Amino acid sequence: MTLAGAIRTVMGIIGNVIAFGLFLSPAPTFRSIVKNHTTGDFSGAPYVATLFNCLLWVLYGLPFVTSNSVLVITINTIGCVIESVYLGIFLFYASKRIEKARVAGMISIVLTVYLGIVLAVFMASKDHHTRRKFAGICCAVVTIAMYASPLSIMRTVISTKSVQYMPLLPLVAGLFNGATWTAYGFLGQPHDYYIVEVGRQGSKTHTQAFSTTPPIS
Repeated sequence: MTLAGAIRTVMGIIGNVIAFGLFLSPAPTFRSIVKNHTTGDFSGAPYVATLFNCLLWVLYGLPFVTSNSVLVITINTIGCVIESVYLGIFLFYASKRIEKARVAGMISIVLTVYLGIVLAVFMASKDHHTRRKFAGICCAVVTIAMYASPLSIMRTVISTKSVQYMPLLPLVAGLFNGATWTAYGFLGQPHDYYIVEVGRQGSKTHTQAFSTTPPIS
């Protein structure tokens, strides 16, 4: 293994550890849901979106699509399991029937769309390059769209001057996560520009969120 390959592996492992921590960050919320036997005003939509994102990256990391991406598969498989547990808890304790039906419907749509993408990658795309390009674009679009979520609540944070809605630790972790995966993508031979772009956008988004978060008073 070359030095660049060894550093890339280290970056991937660090990225796995940070991402695993980010996947576990909602655990206190779900502990509260189980304790109170209700989801209250919490929304299940972010967890459906994260599940979709993880499923897409598992597809992207498969050897038939992208070579030497085991670390992409491992963390996103773990993410699929964790998000599935979160959604199972949410559906079980959903306090409003309409919310339970909405989340269940979103899951059905996501799985249907994902199946369509899988079929397109493996049936419509005959060559390796096209499969990787199609899957990579899907992953990048969905992941970058997800990164908009911290920005969407900035107005609330600024108006209330409270970090309750945007905890500092996940922001910092998200920043380092983006930087780590950017390095991982650049160290690949050839460079994995889909991972690079997603990592770069993640770092940029979390930097903006971090810079606009008011100090704790």
